[in-house]
Amino acid sequence: MTTAFRFEPPAGEMPAAAGRTAAPAFLRVRSLTRRFGSFTALDRIDLEVARGEFVCFLGPSGCGKTTLLRTIAGLDRQDEGSIEIGGRDVSTAPPADRDFGIVFQSYALFPNLTVTDNVGYGLVNRRMPRAAIAARVAELLRLVGLPDQGRKFPVQLSGGQQQRVALARALATSPGLLLLDEPLSALDARVRLHLREEIRALQRRLGVTTIMVTHDQEEALAMADRIVVMNHGVIEQIGTPEEIYRRPASAFVADFVGTMTFFEATAAGPGQVRVGTRGLRVDAGATGFPADGTPLRLGLRPEEVRIRGVTTGDDNAFEALVEDLEFLGPFCRARLSARDAPGFELLADFSANLMRDLDIACGAVLRIALPPGSLRVFPRRDDRGGNGAPA
Repeated sequence: MTTAFRFEPPAGEMPAAAGRTAAPAFLRVRSLTRRFGSFTALDRIDLEVARGEFVCFLGPSGCGKTTLLRTIAGLDRQDEGSIEIGGRDVSTAPPADRDFGIVFQSYALFPNLTVTDNVGYGLVNRRMPRAAIAARVAELLRLVGLPDQGRKFPVQLSGGQQQRVALARALATSPGLLLLDEPLSALDARVRLHLREEIRALQRRLGVTTIMVTHDQEEALAMADRIVVMNHGVIEQIGTPEEIYRRPASAFVADFVGTMTFFEATAAGPGQVRVGTRGLRVDAGATGFPADGTPLRLGLRPEEVRIRGVTTGDDNAFEALVEDLEFLGPFCRARLSARDAPGFELLADFSANLMRDLDIACGAVLRIALPPGSLRVFPRRDDRGGNGAPA
């Protein structure tokens, strides 16, 4: 479906397609395309990563994020486009000439070598003096919190310890670029949480330019300076974690990053939409509003539903029935239905304090409001079957 409106990013926010950074770029990718037969895994990717920046490639399985990482590393060869690292064109250079260290999901440690020998492997290949290698390995093992594990073999370490060894090995040669391919996905939840904090702290301490591939939205939001959200071989949006979450550039991004209730709607005048029988006010935006009758998709984060101090005169205020409650520790997720609009249902997150103060329970009737500024308006669908940009 062709739409008559388009998204203009807020002032100070670069368009996703440009992928530019304010600081000088350490990595530049231009029009990168990678095909496997008739399948296009990467479609004209443009991206810049600043020196010292931590960037996450985020997206579902098969979106192209790992292919992009491997192409940057030279482990896959692009069909079109160019790659620069540190101001040098490495588009046709072998991996050994690209100045990067890499950590794989499987760790890829040598089982027959000790921790010390694993970490020092790249230094030995560079024919560094033995004393210098020993000093560098000791320094790195202290850095990753394993100063006394050098004589052990990988099989004698836990998964978290093996990942630390893999990280130390990747950093041993002081690469300009650190590549992490889903490094935490094989770990249990508690170890994963602890190690992601350690990796982020270590990256900030060293200032190494880092790219991490992940499908875990929480991981990306917690660790990245910027997130590159990918879908079907293209970049849907590039932005800070807050920009990605608060101002998603497409319904796909809104749905993939965080939780969002979507409504099928139609435009009903400037700043007005209709969902079934209910009319709602939304922010019209600086670039105008779709023509009346235009099919739209409306999105709302559960935590944006207002409940305290709502009056009948507030925008988008109505009574809702609590159909179900899901206990999630510090908050409860409620499924609500509008009492005067059959079929109008949404999710709302209520803090533990709010649940206690208002004595919210299943079957309760609440007066809620949907803030116009929190309602995101998207085209219903675009021509390639994906989700379009916000109105």
